[in-house]
Amino acid sequence: MFTAFLIKYAEIGVKGKNRYLFEEALVKQIKNALKRCEGRFEVTRTPGRIYVEALSEFDYDETVDNLKTVFGISGICPVVHVEDEGFEKLGQDIVKYMDNVYPEKNFTFKVQARRSRKNYPLNSMELNVELGGVILDAFPELKVDVHNPDVLLNVEIREKIYIYSETIPGPGGMPIGSNGKAMLLLSGGIDSPVAGYMIAKRGVKIDAVYFHAPPYTSDRAKQKVIDLAKQVSRYTGPIYLHVINFTDIQLYIYEKCPHDELTIIMRRYMMKIAEHIAKETECLGLITGESIGQVASQTVQSLAVTNEVCTLPVFRPLIGFDKMEIVDVSEKIGTYETSILPYEDCCTIFVAKHPVTKPNLNIIKRHEQNLNEKIEELMQTALDTDEVIVVNYEG
Repeated sequence: MFTAFLIKYAEIGVKGKNRYLFEEALVKQIKNALKRCEGRFEVTRTPGRIYVEALSEFDYDETVDNLKTVFGISGICPVVHVEDEGFEKLGQDIVKYMDNVYPEKNFTFKVQARRSRKNYPLNSMELNVELGGVILDAFPELKVDVHNPDVLLNVEIREKIYIYSETIPGPGGMPIGSNGKAMLLLSGGIDSPVAGYMIAKRGVKIDAVYFHAPPYTSDRAKQKVIDLAKQVSRYTGPIYLHVINFTDIQLYIYEKCPHDELTIIMRRYMMKIAEHIAKETECLGLITGESIGQVASQTVQSLAVTNEVCTLPVFRPLIGFDKMEIVDVSEKIGTYETSILPYEDCCTIFVAKHPVTKPNLNIIKRHEQNLNEKIEELMQTALDTDEVIVVNYEG
């Protein structure tokens, strides 16, 4: 029955004179999402509205599922559009719509008409009254409720006439590409994929860096991270995943630094490397999945010491979340089951038994001087052997 969708957006609508830039970004992301669907589609933008129209046979559920991954969409409305052939024909089309969509006639309704084409002979209020009467004549068992109807029937008089009554929630947020690019420190855990998703929801394009430590971490651990990036890329578009061999750096830190400071010092060097790649790839910030107090390296004192090595801003969207809140989002976006697979990453292999929870920056810097002989060379080697994998959702 449905061959088109009205795409609603929320935040974009208050953007003022540059709103068209956000609308264009949203149209681009809608087109990208529809490439994953069977069938051909046309996406058009009119003042205040974006429409998706099927030009061939298509899978309704598949199309809706893919539109629900596009940040910037607040609602997806399956619509029937009809030609303007007079009010009598419109009444017939409305009756047919109600009969097809709602076979059980045990609900209240309200007609909400919008007349953007001002040469239409009836205004919005008149349309509400007249079309409501047509529906009641056809289905006398229905009742009108103007305050809290079970069904809100929308009729929009534009170049064509659009009829719809259902709004499927979209993910909200801002379209990808409307707010720059940032580098996600991606591990195999639950938190970092969620952090990437949440920053991407604000319109930020995401690339990622993963620190691999063979032979202490297996190829299965690396594949796990690639799979997580694929799942996140369903929402973000293609992700350039930088795989950094971190083994020699970790072993050198393990050899030269106090073991209770291993986690924080390793973390500082991860941030240095991630920032270097970020600047090379024109990213404007770093993203981590840290949450205050969740582990020893995520106390306020530890985060302050980690931040000291960065000049780019560090975005931590999960900073005030508890674990269950993070798990809820990971289940919603489909990363949870992959995240809990038992393949360890480099962070967990070298963790200290009793890590320092309130590191002193001056002490940490003094102990890092033990690394001066080789650390710059090791970091350069890690950067020179950066493996870049272009990850894209294939579902």
